[in-house]
Amino acid sequence: MTRLLALLGGQLAAFFIQIFQMFRYFIQCMAEMWRVYLYRHQIIAQCYAIGVGSLPLVCLISAFSGMAVAIQTAYQMEAYVPDYMVGALIVRSVILVLSPILMGLVLAGRVGAGIASELGTMKVSEQVDALTSLAVDPVGYLMLPRVIAGLIMIPILVIYSFLVSIACGFVMSIIKMNITPTDLIKGMKLYFENYDVFVGLVKSAVYGGLLTFMGAYMGLCTQGGAQGVGRSATAAVVVSSALVLILDYFLTHALLY
Repeated sequence: MTRLLALLGGQLAAFFIQIFQMFRYFIQCMAEMWRVYLYRHQIIAQCYAIGVGSLPLVCLISAFSGMAVAIQTAYQMEAYVPDYMVGALIVRSVILVLSPILMGLVLAGRVGAGIASELGTMKVSEQVDALTSLAVDPVGYLMLPRVIAGLIMIPILVIYSFLVSIACGFVMSIIKMNITPTDLIKGMKLYFENYDVFVGLVKSAVYGGLLTFMGAYMGLCTQGGAQGVGRSATAAVVVSSALVLILDYFLTHALLY
């Protein structure tokens, strides 16, 4: 019993230490915001890496997810609602839920793991220590540009996801469900709300900042050589994905109710 309590106490202490370290890195990152102009070249490079590098993957996944949503919506609702409601449900489900969450989860794997492995390799090869010895703050130089790039580019990628998903769902509804374009457009126009787009973009911005921060944090805390880099990349994906799903509930509750 004593060993069990000691084990639980150790795990709980490690958890709170991790939370404290994350909060400390977050404060350091925010404190470097006034120097953002000095890091403009790094921000532009990270925007290209996160945004342009992820665009083919975003378009591919958005296309198939939009088609799947269209088929499932039409199949479930065709006996209960008019055909034009399919267009309304596709638009609202894509904008409010599907694209922000799906892009958050997918980019947690591509962007978050990539950042964690990149900075983790720099950490174990002592490149981060070299920056410190040159009086360069690693948090400002390495973490801040990636977080800002995530805040900027993830919402842009989600906008592309909106367009691709809705377009592919539109085409699939016409081809497979024999719904007329007029009915689909009628439903899309009838129930479209600008506020829904705002909610989707707010969610995507939060997820973008979250997954880039977690990737950078895990990378800068890497220890243990190549195995440590692998653990950091895995932890960045797992933690970011879990937080995306958890935050989705709270953001939805705060913004819609």
